[in-house]
Amino acid sequence: MEQTHASAKITGIYRYPVKGLTPEPLPRAELKTGQTLRSDRRYAIENGPSGFDPAAPKWLAKPHFLMLQRDEWLAPLRAHFDDDSHVLTLHRDGAMLAQGDLETEAGRAAIERYFAVHHPDRIKGPPKVLTSPGHSFSDVPRKVVSIINLASLRAIENMVQAPVHPLRFRANLYVEGWPAWHEATLLDQTIAIGSARAQVVKRITRCAAVNVDPDTGVRDLVVPNTLMQRLGHNECGIYAEIITDGEAAVGDTIA
Repeated sequence: MEQTHASAKITGIYRYPVKGLTPEPLPRAELKTGQTLRSDRRYAIENGPSGFDPAAPKWLAKPHFLMLQRDEWLAPLRAHFDDDSHVLTLHRDGAMLAQGDLETEAGRAAIERYFAVHHPDRIKGPPKVLTSPGHSFSDVPRKVVSIINLASLRAIENMVQAPVHPLRFRANLYVEGWPAWHEATLLDQTIAIGSARAQVVKRITRCAAVNVDPDTGVRDLVVPNTLMQRLGHNECGIYAEIITDGEAAVGDTIA
């Protein structure tokens, strides 16, 4: 890669164990060839019957699941997932709402019960926690790591004349040091992420999820439409596919 201002610093690493629920910050992450971050989008909550078969998992588009693009009421829920016990805990305003081991039927039922009892009119059918070994409920069919350039977010703040919380963009890696929109020029290039190597495979098209405040769940901005009006596209961020195993930590370089 013969770019001059090629390096940026990782300022945050996040994963999203349950699609549509809150991110978890990580100090470091193992990056494995052809894989997402560990447990990223490992589970999803079905929004009405989707036809998903755990024995033969196929990629499905996000409207089949609960998601912030449509279900902004999810935002104030705080989710924590423990890798070793597979236990998901849901809190709101400091109070525990539900808890269950997502690898057991009883544990999934405990989480499903919370949504069925408290949000029945917001779900198209019985809520069901979906999982299949090795499957990721990502917005795109291939397993990728998403990267957001904080300078591009500052450019968006100037466009919408309001603060834009980075977590609206639900990325795995947030980076500082590239000029605004530099990431869009990296398509098809190989980059180093910490000690791993990755191929940039796609620019990220933004949906209405970024209009939702991640703390309050209020839909208070119009980001994709503003991007379309000002830039002629609604892209921000890139997807990269890991092609050489490695590790990345907050403070490491992407080059």
